[in-house]
Amino acid sequence: MQYGPVMIDIEGVELSSVERELLQHPRVGGVIFFTRNYRGIDSLKALVADIRETANKKPLLLTVDHEGGRVWRFTEGFTKLPPARHYGTLYDQDSSAGIALARNAGWIMAAELLDCGIDFSIAPVLDLGTGISAVVGDRAFHSDPAIVSILAQAFIEGMNTVGMSAIGKHFPGHGGCAPDSHIAQPVDPRSLETLFAEDIIPFKNLSAVLGGIMPAHIVYPAVDTLPAGFSKRWLQDILRKELQFEGVILSDCLSMKGAEIGDFVDRAEMALGAGCDMVILCQQKRDLVENVLENLGRNATVESSNRLQNLAGKFYNQTRVAQAKPVLSAL
Repeated sequence: MQYGPVMIDIEGVELSSVERELLQHPRVGGVIFFTRNYRGIDSLKALVADIRETANKKPLLLTVDHEGGRVWRFTEGFTKLPPARHYGTLYDQDSSAGIALARNAGWIMAAELLDCGIDFSIAPVLDLGTGISAVVGDRAFHSDPAIVSILAQAFIEGMNTVGMSAIGKHFPGHGGCAPDSHIAQPVDPRSLETLFAEDIIPFKNLSAVLGGIMPAHIVYPAVDTLPAGFSKRWLQDILRKELQFEGVILSDCLSMKGAEIGDFVDRAEMALGAGCDMVILCQQKRDLVENVLENLGRNATVESSNRLQNLAGKFYNQTRVAQAKPVLSAL
């Protein structure tokens, strides 16, 4: 069976009857979790088990935004990791220590999520910490793209060690413009040459080790009039061909202000047509989600489904979590 091209969310800590029906829809290929879905580790494990049983062996990817710092959906019972900037600050003082801590943070984050049955976290952030974008802020490892590459690679290595793929975001970079794409339509006027010399460097350096990349809902008018997540120029010509990226392209949520192009069916069609393998549709009423699933004119291709399969978590024994925790005592 192939993965469906749409990732949805759920409203609480238990599935409603409507959500049980949605999970069985052939176009649903994933679920993204939020803080509202968390009431402790045992509750989360029960919810994950129920979701997978309800999907009736249909391929389904489960994910969450779990970066550290202020983007940390599951709280009590999980090791609280610092924001990415913490590793960059430490790197400036002691590069080896910064790299080691980033690697072990990726390890423990992935270990704890995998233990609960979550396939992957949408991390790390590869945006540059230029001080321009408040929504990026301390989520960025550093302002220097070379150091971002080094620390992100260490974080990814930690994730990979315990069987989790990494998703780099937000291609080609959210650090260079102030507006938050959740609530506005950011426009970054810089040239493609400037972006390649700065923001794109971490994506280029890490393209071979990333399991997926999430494009930004930002317009770069020097390259295309469409936001990057809807742009064939960005996703196919630049990301696939020029950077030779072979992993999953996962859209950011289609309900964000920066994604307001037509209705939700239009957005899903455009993002998938531009090159996304899967689109995220969250924070919306169930009837709207049903409308997208019923009227979307696309299913995941065999090629996309094969890429998505590579994001499935490699689940393992809880003892690895215990082994990882002492390494992070300094956090």
